[in-house]
Parts: sequence; structure tokens; C-alpha cells
Amino acid sequence: MDVHLPDSRRRLRFQLNSVDYRTWRRADDELAADADDIDWIFAADGPITQQFLGRHGYCLRVRCETVGGERRVHIGTEARDRTVAWTPLEDCVLTPSGLVTADTERIRLSHPRPRPSAFPLQGGVVFALAPEAKVPADSPFASERRHLLAADVKPLDSPIVRALISLPADSPVPPAEHVYRVTDGARLLVSEAGAGWAVEAKRYVRLNAHDAQRTGLWTPPPPAAAEQAATPEVPKSRQSRTEPPAAPKKTEPVRAARSASGGEAPKGGPLLSHAEMVTAVRDALAQHARLQSTTTWDTLARTVSPALAKYSDTGRRDLLVAVDSPLRDHAPVLSALIRDRGEPLPYLFRVLSELGVRHAATSHRIKRWAAVETERAFAAYGVPPRPMPARLPLSPAQPVVPPPAPVPSGPPTAAPKHKVTRAVSEASTVQHLRSRTAELEAILPLLGKGPRKRARRSLSSAQTWLALHDAEVLPLPQHDTVARKKPGFLIVVVEEALETARESVVAAKRFREMNEGKQLTGIVALETQLANVAARGGTIEIGQLKITSKNHGARRILGDLERETGTDDPMLSALVVGKNGRPVPFFRDILKAAGLAVPQTDEALLKIWRREQERAHAAHANPPRPLPPRLVPRASHAESAK
Repeated sequence: MDVHLPDSRRRLRFQLNSVDYRTWRRADDELAADADDIDWIFAADGPITQQFLGRHGYCLRVRCETVGGERRVHIGTEARDRTVAWTPLEDCVLTPSGLVTADTERIRLSHPRPRPSAFPLQGGVVFALAPEAKVPADSPFASERRHLLAADVKPLDSPIVRALISLPADSPVPPAEHVYRVTDGARLLVSEAGAGWAVEAKRYVRLNAHDAQRTGLWTPPPPAAAEQAATPEVPKSRQSRTEPPAAPKKTEPVRAARSASGGEAPKGGPLLSHAEMVTAVRDALAQHARLQSTTTWDTLARTVSPALAKYSDTGRRDLLVAVDSPLRDHAPVLSALIRDRGEPLPYLFRVLSELGVRHAATSHRIKRWAAVETERAFAAYGVPPRPMPARLPLSPAQPVVPPPAPVPSGPPTAAPKHKVTRAVSEASTVQHLRSRTAELEAILPLLGKGPRKRARRSLSSAQTWLALHDAEVLPLPQHDTVARKKPGFLIVVVEEALETARESVVAAKRFREMNEGKQLTGIVALETQLANVAARGGTIEIGQLKITSKNHGARRILGDLERETGTDDPMLSALVVGKNGRPVPFFRDILKAAGLAVPQTDEALLKIWRREQERAHAAHANPPRPLPPRLVPRASHAESAK
């Protein structure tokens, strides 16, 4: 339904049914032929409303309500968190900037510049900065949190092109005389306003001279020119060295992560920043894992940077924490590959504690843990990769049970007597009973139904006796029963129950960790199977999956697989089909597990499912193709809570 306002040359389009992007674009172009601007007001949520939210920070909605005997129109302002504030139509204002509600004005004032669209770049990108080129001051790709620079960019198997590149602002602008490779996180930024495109990079490393020359972005200077350029850069503190500086190496790009099989880093080359050092060490350790070998710190200093040899134990620990952060179940801890005299690093337990590995500071199984983690790294980075074994838990093998308190000897007497038995006073005995009772009570929530029931029976007498001791009023029968018991006897009862409860908790934890280990291995195997299916550009029936249970097991393991998927990664579970060739019946549950919005209609679900199949095929093609945009947005906090 259209409302045309000739005096203001503005149109209001009330879109009451669902449309796709191309239909909306054609309609928007047609309406713009005889109007200066168009306000779109949507009745239903869908992909186009998400487009408006991404561009403008809000979207206008419309609904009708029956009040008394009349229908009243309300205009809603939907925000990014998917909440909608409704305003009666008569309270809205039509201004030169469009249909306005109170919430519309607030969002317009607080909303930053619309973000450009982003698409992941597969296959890698190399670049060299071009400081002589100017960056437009009003570029839509500019951001306060990033450096926007002009560069010569070469995507994989493509010619070199002059473009803009967006680099993280938490590190200085890299020198322009080197060539860099974007290791991961490369995205293509596109502005719909026709302002061109840019490349966004999260991490990048410097290439060595050989690799840089192969890109066509760098040529080694003549020896005389290189010596002339290198001489002013030699620090005064180094001029007294007996060995002459290697002049050509001063201007060559230094590779951030050399092959672990050999080769030394150039001496006297530019120092790496902390972020570059972290990336270089991570890449070097990954290369060792591919070669199925461990390494030493001295080897890393020779192949990555001589500066590593000067790191203290604290500096090495902090660097390795950054290399393996964040700790993930599906990624091996590469620090376990480093050996010192054939043993794991003596401070490896500190690295693991900083990463969040439980019991690392007190466990005596660090050596065994490092051996298992090394096998996990060999499996993950091997060619071809194979399923990783489960990570070794560092929890204590047996619970530590304190010795029981001494039990007063002799038969109970009718008249209570205050005396010291085995050098333990009654006051300390009562305090001991009180602490053990509190400890057993605290462990109750961790127990299963049966163990919890037995522990509560043991607690009952002790808590009743303590209540009597504290002079609380109790029923007479209970008073008579408890009065005949001694605190030492109750301590023995409570500590026996506490020991049984601890053993039950440890056994339950071991069982859970064993199942989790099996589940992790199953997820890795399933992910590998689905990746092979995606590489062939096909689908797979649910009965052919490599899992033990084809019903509840498939629902759970596919949900767990997508729960670990990154925000922009394609959903491999979309490749799983039912016997009828359509989505599995629980595909909505998989979307929810992945943190995505769940569509209400089967038609929308089918479109999302088919699009995720296209994305999976594109990501795993050889060579990979650009991923089409995702049709389903992230779920709101309210939906996630549900």
C-alpha cells in the first residue's frame, strides 16, 4: 500500500507481505522515479527488515489493533536487539527526513555510520602499502578503531590491484617497504553507495625476501643501494660489533614464521612487534605439528626471531599464553610442543593456569598431559588431519579425605560429663563437627539423586545435635534421641558420608569427562565427514553419518557441531538430509544451537537451509569460492534465553 505526498515528494510504502532483496530493490527504484525519498514500513519481520537494521540501526513496522469498535494503526520502531516500541499513528510526525517517532529520533542521533557489507575472502591475500596514494577523507570504510591505508593488494590467483586496506589500530602502521600476508580473518568490505571496496585484515605477517619477490610486489635492491640504505639504520650500540652487518638483509622483508624444517631468521632485521611475534610463533609451532615433530625454544629463536633468545621465563610464559589464547576444546595447545632437555617446559603449568586449565597448578600429570596434547596437535595439523584424542583432565585421581577425628571411648552415660578425650576438647570436637557438616551440605547440589538422599540422612542427626548444642527449641522426642549421641560419633558418621559423596562426585566427573572426550572425537570425525561432502558439492543422508545413534544422537552432535561454529562460518549440518531429501526434522533446533534466529514458516526455513548448503559448498570448493550472504540473522538475547 502506497501513500504519495506530492507536496513533499515523499512516498510511504506499507509492505504487508514478505519480499526478497531483489524484489525490494526493484520496487525501491520504481518508487524513487517520482519521489525524493521513500519510507518503508513493514508488517512482518524478515531478511529485508534485517537489512534495514544493519544499515540504519532501526526499522519501521506497522500493525493494527481493534480498540472498541474501530481499527487503529500503530507504527513500531524495531531496534537492533529486536525489540519494537509501538506508537499510535496519530502521535507520529511526518518531517522532511521521513516518518518520525520518539524512538526513531533517539536511534538516529545515537546510531553511528552504517557499516559496509562484509564477505569472507578465501585463499589468502598479500599486500604492500602505498603511502604515496591518498585515502579519501569521507571513505565509508574509515573507522576510529582501525587504520585505513592505500595498498597494492593481490588476492590468490588474481592480478594486483590498488585498493584500500583496513588494519587493526592496536598495532602501529607496518613499514611500507615490506610485503605482508593476511593469515586469517580477511574480509571484503563493499559499500552499496558505489564507493568501491576495501580489504579488512585481522592478522598479517611479513614475508621473507624469496616469498615477497614471488608476489611481484617487491624486488631486491642492488647491493650498493642496499648497503647505502642500510648504513644509517645501524644503531650506534651495534657499530662496535666485529661481524659486518648483512646490508641486503636490512631491507629484505623478514618472514614472520619460517618453515620449521630449517633456515635461520636474518640477523639484524627489524624487530617484530608483540602481535607479530605471537603470530610468528603460532605459525612456527603449527608447522612443527604438520611435520609431526616437537621443538625447543632455541630452535624457535633461530627460525622465528633472535629476540626470542633474550626472553625471560616470565616473558616466554606471557608470549605462549597469547599464542594459545583463547583456550578451546577443539584446538590443541601448541605450547605443549616445546621441549626443554626432552621434557615439557618447567613453567608449562603456569601457562596452562593462565589459559584456564583447571588443576594445572597442583597436578603431577603435566608431563603426561603434554604428551597427549602433542598427539592432539599432530592429529589436528597432520596431512591429512585425523580425529584428535580427548584432552587429558588434570583433576586429582583420588579425593583427599582428611583423617577422622578421634572417637571418644567408653559406653555412653546417662549424665553428660565434660572431659577431654585423646587431647581433643569438646569445643574443638564441636567445631570439627560443624565444619564437616557444612562441607557435606555444600557438596549436596553436586550429587545425584541416590547419593544425595544418603548424604541427607547422615546430615540430619548432626544438624539436629548442633541445633540442640546451640540451645534451639526442638520437639521432645527428637530432643531425647539426640541427647544420647556424642559429637565424636557424629563426626565419624558425617566424614564417612563426606568421603562417599566426594567419591561419587569424582566418579561422576570422570564419567562426564569420558563422555565429553568421546563426544569431541565424534564431533571432529563428523566435521571431517561433512567437509568432504561439501568439497564434493553434495549432501548426505542422516543414516550415513558417522555417529552411534541416528535420532537423539544426531540432534545432539549436530547441535554441538554448530555451537562451535564461528559467526560467519557456513553450517555443515545443512548438508544432512532426511530420507525425503529435505531438511532433517530438527533443523530448527540446530539453528537455535548455533545462536541464529529460528524462522516460523517452513518456506523461510527451506530458503535458509538451501543457502547454508550453497555457503558450505563454496567454502570447501577447490579453489574456495566467495560465500553468498547468510539469510538468517543472529538470535536476540530474549530468543536465546528461551
